[in-house]
Amino acid sequence: MKIALIGYGKMGKTIERIALERGHEIVSVIDVDNTDDFDSEAFKSADVAIEFTVPQVALSNYRRAFASGVAVVSGTTGWTEQLPQLKKEILAGNSTLFWSSNFSLGVNVFMAVNKYLAAIMNQFPNYNVEMSEVHHTQKLDAPSGTAITLAEGILAELDRKNLWVKETETNPTEMAIKSFRRGQVPGIHTITYESEVDTITITHDAKSRDGFALGAVIAAEFTAGKKGFLGMEDMLKF
Repeated sequence: MKIALIGYGKMGKTIERIALERGHEIVSVIDVDNTDDFDSEAFKSADVAIEFTVPQVALSNYRRAFASGVAVVSGTTGWTEQLPQLKKEILAGNSTLFWSSNFSLGVNVFMAVNKYLAAIMNQFPNYNVEMSEVHHTQKLDAPSGTAITLAEGILAELDRKNLWVKETETNPTEMAIKSFRRGQVPGIHTITYESEVDTITITHDAKSRDGFALGAVIAAEFTAGKKGFLGMEDMLKF
């Protein structure tokens, strides 16, 4: 499969290595200094582009790839308030975007466990729930996209909580997400249910970027030839 990379930082380089190990060809690499290459024949020859950049340019990157007829797999977070409009554009343009807040297969198992646990805990209102997330200091958005996805999973199952808030809850219907930025931490997400008598905690601790990169390449393999807006639930079918 022919893959284009959009963003060539640490994540982009890890994706490149894993894609090559899996027998794919990298036909184009676009970074901040060569964005005109969206119009190049090399980029247009790609079956899928894998995009990991920053929130400020993600939507522009998607649209430029769509204009060149290239499907996109992206893990960039921090822009999803614009997702409803983007989905309309994808449908109208017969384009393809596979987006996930986290491509780690382990994290997506963790997300499924998180929703299951929240459904159980809905029966026990004496437990309060909160979340913490730790990432490297280069991560710009806080809370992380993964933390927000986890929070949405909890809110869908837990009747006593109706919104997530940053850092500190001000009333019992809110769920706090606490964010920390330290060193080169790939990502740690912890969900805690606490009562007067005990504490229940589940944690996912990523050891490296390889898990995210592998998931993104597998998503690209899944996405090639498909249309519309796709996500990990389509690929994994939990």
